[in-house]
Formats: sequence, C-alpha cells, structure tokens
Amino acid sequence: MDNLTQRDAFWNKVCQLARLDRDIVVVTADMGAPALDSIRKELAGQFVNVGIAEQNAITLAAGLALTGKNVFTYAIAPFITLRCLEQIRVEAAMMKIPINIVGVGAGFGYEDSGPTHHLIEDIAVMRAFPNITIHSITDNVMAEYVAQKLCSKSLNANYVRLDRKTFPDIYQKGTDFSKGFSVIREGKDCYILTTGCMVHTALDIAKQLEKNKISMGVVDIFTLPINARLLAPVVKKMKKIVTLEEHLMAGGLGSAVGEFVNDNEINVKFKRFGLPMEKGYCYKYGGREAIRGYYGLDKKSLIKKIKEYI
Repeated sequence: MDNLTQRDAFWNKVCQLARLDRDIVVVTADMGAPALDSIRKELAGQFVNVGIAEQNAITLAAGLALTGKNVFTYAIAPFITLRCLEQIRVEAAMMKIPINIVGVGAGFGYEDSGPTHHLIEDIAVMRAFPNITIHSITDNVMAEYVAQKLCSKSLNANYVRLDRKTFPDIYQKGTDFSKGFSVIREGKDCYILTTGCMVHTALDIAKQLEKNKISMGVVDIFTLPINARLLAPVVKKMKKIVTLEEHLMAGGLGSAVGEFVNDNEINVKFKRFGLPMEKGYCYKYGGREAIRGYYGLDKKSLIKKIKEYI
C-alpha cells in the first residue's frame, strides 16, 4: 500500500465496509477522494456533501449518530477541528455523541498553502476534551486498521489525523494496534517518543545517529490518551527519552508524555522537541523540511540537538 496516501487507504476501507453496512454514513465538507467518489456514486444514501460548512458537518453528523448511524465527517484537518471547536465540545465531548472526525493535512501536510492550512495545535486542543480518542496515523496499514475499527462503531467520539503526503509503510498488514503505541526500534542510549509523520523522521535520525555509535530507540504513540498501564512498564526501563512532534510545544505529544511521566512517577531523563511557541506561525515556503528548519526541527538540527542532549 506504499503508493497510496493515508487518505486513500482509510477511505478505501470505509467504502468497502459501507457496502456491507448501510448505517455507515460519510459527511464531507466539500472534500473529495477516489474512494469517496465511489461512496457518492454507489451509496448515494450514505453520502452527504454539506459544502464549505464544517460546523454544519459536525452538527449534522451528531444528529445522524443519534438516529443510530455510524458517521464519519471529513475535511481539511484545521477546518474540521479548529473551525468547529464549539460543536465538537458540545456534541462529541459534552453530549458523548460517537462521531468520527477525520482530517487530512496534519502538521505541515499542506506545506504549500501557508499557516492557515498548517495544523500545529490540534493535539493540544482535541486532547483537552473528554470522551474523544485521537488517532495519529503513521502509515497506510494503520490507516486501514483504524478505519475498520471505527466502522464497528465506538462508544466515544474519535479524531483521525491523516497526513496529506505519501509515506512508506512501517507496519505489516495484520499488526495489532490496540495498545495505542509500538516500540518500532530498540535502543540503548535513548528513545524517541513520537507520532504521525515524525515517526518516519525519527527512524531516519536513529539510523544517522547509529553511525556515531549512538543507539536510539523509537516509540510510535499513535493513540491519545496514552495507555499508561501498558506504556509505563516500557518507559521505566529507559535511561533517557525525547519527544518529537510537528506540533507547537504547548499541549502536544511532549506535554502528554510529560504528564504521563509525572503522574506515573517514572524516573527518566526527558526532553521535548517540537515547534517553539516564540516562533509563532510560519510564512516560509520551500517545502516541509524548509518550514521545519525555520523552527529548528529539520533533521540536521535535530541530530545535533539530540547528540548534545545525550
């Protein structure tokens, strides 16, 4: 599935299962994909396009869910989340209506569209709400797994973060993602705890540091809230950890890991790497790595910082 985007892998599975389950409904805010076109053409009664009206998409999804439908809402990630915060707060978190909020373009996925399309606050915002599970997708195998899981209906609301770009698959088909994290590379000196597209960056950094005889492990945390019961015994065995995220430092994965370490009284040296708050929003163009460079989060800078930390 390496030639597919996460979006295509996710919606292909939803489309496949929607043919068998007429309670699966997709509400899109003027967003398309080949698999969505299939649902629109073949299953017109299970597809609604509300136009550029993301807030309405959330409200409509909540109403349909109350009738027993399993609803997926879909749009560009910053608009299906940040534009809809009150609707998500009231209908998904407060009223506990189990809708599935799917956004494409997490982080700098829309690298060419400027800061209005950069989504670097969503983990902080969405994890502040009760009754919402965040699924930060790493590759197409995981995208398909999460799609199948959510098509079985959840008791709570879900937020799925899809990247816009094509990445190679890290996981094998049939992988069990139920723990919410995976140790995908063992290390002796330090572990990088990361999420989403930055998992691929972390693996590249670990391979580079290996040339300097530094042994780096990588842990992919793809579900929030963190499964503390299962992750705590793993982290307690580590000497040092760093968190790495394409997200503002306040409230993101690093903050979630910091809270987890503190709440579980884990004695481990810990440092966060993310987008510095003082840098604000970026109007720089030239690709994703160039934007990361503005924040000191490009591979060269990260390798230097992690070497200094170790």
